[in-house]
Amino acid sequence: METPGSWDTPQRILVILAHPDDPEFFCGATLARWAQAGHEITYFLLTCGDKGRNDHNRHIPGDELCALRHTEQRAAAQVIGAREVYFLDKQDGYLIPDLELRREITRAIRRFKPTTLVTCDPQFLFSPFGINHPDHRAAGQATLDAVFPAAGNELYFPELLAEGLAPHMPKEVWVSLTAQPSVSLDVTDFWEMKIRALKEHKSQIGDPAKLEERIRSRHTEDSSLENPRYEEKFRVIKYG
Repeated sequence: METPGSWDTPQRILVILAHPDDPEFFCGATLARWAQAGHEITYFLLTCGDKGRNDHNRHIPGDELCALRHTEQRAAAQVIGAREVYFLDKQDGYLIPDLELRREITRAIRRFKPTTLVTCDPQFLFSPFGINHPDHRAAGQATLDAVFPAAGNELYFPELLAEGLAPHMPKEVWVSLTAQPSVSLDVTDFWEMKIRALKEHKSQIGDPAKLEERIRSRHTEDSSLENPRYEEKFRVIKYG
């Protein structure tokens, strides 16, 4: 019997999230673990994070910030070991889980044909740090709606068939940033890689030392900063 997240055969893993840096923040250590195990990881990000403003990047216009975040995300993905990064480039902050977005995500699923798909939980409204970004919730909702029932059913979005995109269903969906996890992965060995990848998002980090301190503090309750253990948690849905 396979242990969750440890497959006997190489997986095609498609990560569908809202912004640059979401993959690294939500599940970067897990993605690094999977990449090192030989699985093929592709990012499909719905916005370019053009409204990712803070005190130290306010001088950068939105279009320049968009381009910068493309570059930063590709550098972070290289640290993680992801093979490709694609951007839908919807406007940051304005994502809506409508039929248009569902179609775009269905198109991506049929194009990349993942065996495993990673997204985030649309029900996660409140976090320990405040209110969860609406784009995160919209991305999760649209992605789950695309997985079922649209991705594997040829009667949904028949225009995709005309593009040569046949129906496809991932075997597993891993939902990150959730308050209802069913799987916890020990990713202690990859926590340093997660931190290095996060530091590539330089436009979003005012104080790298404080970021590192914050990420290191997220060890499990049964461990300590001196001898830490780190986990990333998911709701896992299996098909077939």
